[in-house]
Amino acid sequence: MYFVGLVLIVLIAFAANSVLGRMAIGGGYMDAMGFGLLRLASGAAMLLLLRWRQSLLGSRTVSDAPIVNRWDALKGGAALTLYMIGFCLAYQGLDAGLGALVLFGVVQISMFGWGALTGNRTGAGQILGASVAFLGLAYVVWPSGPVHVPLGASLLMAASGLGWAAYTLLGRGARDPLQASAMNFLVATAMMVPFVLLTLSDLRLTWSGVALAVLSGAVTSGLGYALWYRVLPQLQPATAATIQLSVPVIAIIGGALVLAEPVGLRLMVGTVAVLGGIALVIWSAPKR
Repeated sequence: MYFVGLVLIVLIAFAANSVLGRMAIGGGYMDAMGFGLLRLASGAAMLLLLRWRQSLLGSRTVSDAPIVNRWDALKGGAALTLYMIGFCLAYQGLDAGLGALVLFGVVQISMFGWGALTGNRTGAGQILGASVAFLGLAYVVWPSGPVHVPLGASLLMAASGLGWAAYTLLGRGARDPLQASAMNFLVATAMMVPFVLLTLSDLRLTWSGVALAVLSGAVTSGLGYALWYRVLPQLQPATAATIQLSVPVIAIIGGALVLAEPVGLRLMVGTVAVLGGIALVIWSAPKR
């Protein structure tokens, strides 16, 4: 039960990022680029603190720690920056639950597509699942009826999903995931600065916005990712991928409870299609 509790905390933390981002940016407490910069900086500080603590408690010293390749850090930082820019700009117009659905849907479809392009065996069930998930996303964001889903914001969140998929694929071979994450967050923080300077006219800071950004960066991102790396070795890859399908559902519930966001039939049907399609992709994967 202790392990199950840790996994549940991780999933809630992932979903909370969407709720906190929508609350701060959509609520007008902070501008999008400023929120992204502060979230990255707070996450970097927390991950560096955790890495330093790990070095003190472990058998290695900081100087003994494996050095992260600079090129790897640049690539990881660039992918993380794309994720953060798309994420923050998208939540100017998307609800928390819908944003999480688009984000995680695109992540899983992108990773499946990359695997297929790089020679991994692809079964008919996986192709069918990816098609169902894509159609589910298209159904949710397609303009129709009185409820209009902003297409531009949806595309930005899709770009964010591509960034997160790339970040995930780049980080799979990291010898020290905690150190690699800290370096990626540092590089992404530096990469975000020019975008903040370009949008200084939109700068908006409130104490509530700063608190939400720091909470999202240090706690639900920094501590959340660190805890994820702790439980990940004890999960089968298919299980790890499958349980993440619950994140959009948790975000939808959180958005409804915390932000009073509507949950219509269209969103419910699309969510079932996306999650069902992704689950089919995972469960139809060829067994090694």
